[in-house]
Amino acid sequence: MHQLSVSLFVCLWLVEHSHCNSSLGNSLNDLHTQFGVSLYQTLTETENNSNLIMSPASISLCLGLLQLGARGNTLAQLDRTLGYNVNDARVQDVLSWPQGDLVNSSKGVRLELANALFVQSGVKLLPEFTQNALGWGNNSLLSVNFINSNYTQLQQWAHYHSKADDHLQAKEELLQSDEPQEEASRQDILPHMTLLSTVVFQGAWQKQFLFTETQNLPFTLSDGSTVKVPMMYQSTEVNFGQFRLPSDQQYTVLELPYLDRSLRLLVALPGDRKTPLSQLESQLTARAVGLWDTGLRRTKMDIFLPRFKMQSRFNLKPVLQSLGISDVFSPSAADFRGISDGEGLFVSEAFHEARIEVTEEGTKAASVTAMVLLKRSRAAVFKADRPFFFILRQISTGLLLFIGRVLNPAEQMS
Repeated sequence: MHQLSVSLFVCLWLVEHSHCNSSLGNSLNDLHTQFGVSLYQTLTETENNSNLIMSPASISLCLGLLQLGARGNTLAQLDRTLGYNVNDARVQDVLSWPQGDLVNSSKGVRLELANALFVQSGVKLLPEFTQNALGWGNNSLLSVNFINSNYTQLQQWAHYHSKADDHLQAKEELLQSDEPQEEASRQDILPHMTLLSTVVFQGAWQKQFLFTETQNLPFTLSDGSTVKVPMMYQSTEVNFGQFRLPSDQQYTVLELPYLDRSLRLLVALPGDRKTPLSQLESQLTARAVGLWDTGLRRTKMDIFLPRFKMQSRFNLKPVLQSLGISDVFSPSAADFRGISDGEGLFVSEAFHEARIEVTEEGTKAASVTAMVLLKRSRAAVFKADRPFFFILRQISTGLLLFIGRVLNPAEQMS
């Protein structure tokens, strides 16, 4: 089983109706994938020596929510970066929160999301925006006094929803607004807002790895040194493919589906042990990811995949600014007249946090596992014993839900 628990700041969720217009859906999916790849590649420039996980789909929907209230050049920047405008009725027909499609605990898969838009107390939201925002996934609109709260309420909300085991529903009682600001000297502070979102995913492998076949085996790091890590193993039929980068280097892709086959984990590994993962990351494109859907073939394989656990935190401001989204963060340039007319709103903070745990069953692994000699077949081998790249996608739409890499499975979460 594979367990993934994610807390995302200033993020929402973007998905497609399976019954919508297929051509528009495919076009949006390509745009989502390209945005996710570009976002990931930008992050690798600063997070170049660590494990990495992020949710492009969540950040895309977050920006889509901002589009609902953006105007002028602020909206134009969002349009250019995402490639579409959610104010277009045709686009809105394609977008929806997929809770009905993806949450099915009886089949071993649970994916739940909760969102909250915190706005400076005293700001009056436009009714049209309030209606649209509440229809954009599992959202709550909450008032908070940022000056006095010291973000305690926001942290409580994020912690509550990232740890929740039941349905993720916003608990307004946890986040009562503070008293209105009273100091006259603080009245010149411009009103701002913060978006928070949590995503919780748990999924069972279609074919689980067995604890008894996990061994401590060497994993080669980027600098050539090695560490011993718990390496899971199974021999089974999987979808597998070999591809080439524009630079002609070969890499391989393995698909591991979840129990109800609504989601799949795709693991990409450079074919040559001397080829650094960064070469694969830098040459990745939406078109290349799209080819994985048609280029995988059913193959009997011996699979070695390390058990790993990681956490990533980012300040999204510089990342989004480098992709062309800058006005939303500027008190003087941000134009959110569609959220609150005349209030001069801007996005004060943008943070992203994600956590992932991959194990044989998906729960925390036992501290001791049996050391056994594995019986080798004559099947092909996929051995992730060096840095690799992974994508978690929705099978029905191809939507890029999560993207990341493992440079060191032994690296402890921060």
